[in-house]
Amino acid sequence: MAGLTRYNNSDKVIDTQKVVTSTWSDNTNDCKIYFDFTSSVSSDSDITSSAAFYREIYNNASATETQFSIAYGNKFGSGSKHFTDAEGSKNNSATRVIYNQYRQLVYGDEASDFNFNGVTSNEIFVINVNRARYKHNLKPGSLKLVLAKSGTAALDSIQLTDDSVTKLGAATITNAGRQFNLVSGSLGVMSGSSLNQTLNGTSGSYGFFYPDSGFIILNAHALSASLSILNTGSVTTQHSTNNNLNSFMTSISGGNSFILDSEEKVTSQYFFTRVKNNEYNYTTNPSFIDTNGNLNFTSMVDNPKTFITTIGLYNDSNDLVAVAKVSQPIAKDFSKEALMRVKLDY
Repeated sequence: MAGLTRYNNSDKVIDTQKVVTSTWSDNTNDCKIYFDFTSSVSSDSDITSSAAFYREIYNNASATETQFSIAYGNKFGSGSKHFTDAEGSKNNSATRVIYNQYRQLVYGDEASDFNFNGVTSNEIFVINVNRARYKHNLKPGSLKLVLAKSGTAALDSIQLTDDSVTKLGAATITNAGRQFNLVSGSLGVMSGSSLNQTLNGTSGSYGFFYPDSGFIILNAHALSASLSILNTGSVTTQHSTNNNLNSFMTSISGGNSFILDSEEKVTSQYFFTRVKNNEYNYTTNPSFIDTNGNLNFTSMVDNPKTFITTIGLYNDSNDLVAVAKVSQPIAKDFSKEALMRVKLDY
């Protein structure tokens, strides 16, 4: 196509930066208000309903956007009824499925157990951030999760974060990506010197944080040692229903603070568009000529003057692939040159 100018390699620059925003809807910093609509749709007594496996959590009463989901897993299937042959999976239960699912995600098999700083736990709680919320990955060091003891004052609570700052960013690499410890503290800094931070000190660490896969696994025994949120009866009885998930939901709501940022890599390509004094001083606008091909504006013969308003980017086949608009028209004639920077984000 006539009139096009090819960019040189020096005219193009690529830059990649990390953009950090709040994970929650509308860029809300602290997700404080929680609504669980999953259990209202599906009965807890229905062993095949979604509510038997997880609860989706919303931060507004309109239930338009899921923020995260929570789940309870048990290695032996305790805390939920077994499926029957009619459902096609005898001797399995929702809690066993959850436990197996997450150790498959982390370890790549269903034989490895979760070991929290030397303590193996058969029970886990899971917080899984909605995929659309955390973009590229969750940001280590931004986590603040307050959990409260059910039925007690707000002061009877623990504040959890990851230990990415304490460990200077060093992480254990798993099938689910980076793994940081979940600890008592703030802004990625662990309180104290030991990962075993429960009152009795024998329950192990509080859990793990997986920023690349968007979920948190909590050591249910450590949480119960601090907050007493496990239902003891459901733990020891294989075929009973449980309220462990409800207790965990109550603990999150009682803490009333969940801060977590997400990171996104944004790649920008800059095109430095240089217009020399002898270029683009005429127009191809058909209104400038009459039916005989003569100029309607004689001033364009000896003293042409145009205004740059749009920059079009073409590929090698002369197909228009992108359009950039300048903030205001740029006057152009033989006495002027222009340099404009076009930015493409992807």
